[in-house]
Amino acid sequence: MTITLPTVEGQYLHDLVEEYLQVIGDAASSSDTAVDRLTPDIYPDDPEASAAFRTAMHDDLLGRRRHDAQVVLASLTALTRSDAQPAGARRAAEVVQLTDTELDAWLRTLSAMRLIMADRLGIVTEDTHDPDDLRFGVYDWLGYRLDQLVSAADDRDAANGR
Repeated sequence: MTITLPTVEGQYLHDLVEEYLQVIGDAASSSDTAVDRLTPDIYPDDPEASAAFRTAMHDDLLGRRRHDAQVVLASLTALTRSDAQPAGARRAAEVVQLTDTELDAWLRTLSAMRLIMADRLGIVTEDTHDPDDLRFGVYDWLGYRLDQLVSAADDRDAANGR
């Protein structure tokens, strides 16, 4: 599967994924409610069971998220390396080739990044999304890119008879 990504967007996404990795890395030493969205309570009606599950699985879940983000970064490396092309020869857009496994990692990573952003921006419902607030632009842009990836995954699944 291929996606075309403007070079500047690829560089920006690379930076966002690096920031996301830092947030995940800091999760053990902070009580970040945004990161808590990445490891939700599996038993909302049983706080004790949820706490036990979280204790047992928290690091594993964040480790999987970290791995997915590293897969995305590896896919974006050619877009962000200044020595990848001669000076002045940078293209306006790049084609990123993704395997099925990489596509799934991209889907999970962009979704997780949006969850963190939604928490930090206070987005609970569509009514709490303020389109006039410029901070929501990144959230919307990630949603746009995520929608494209979901369509690609749907096409892939249809082609594979799933």
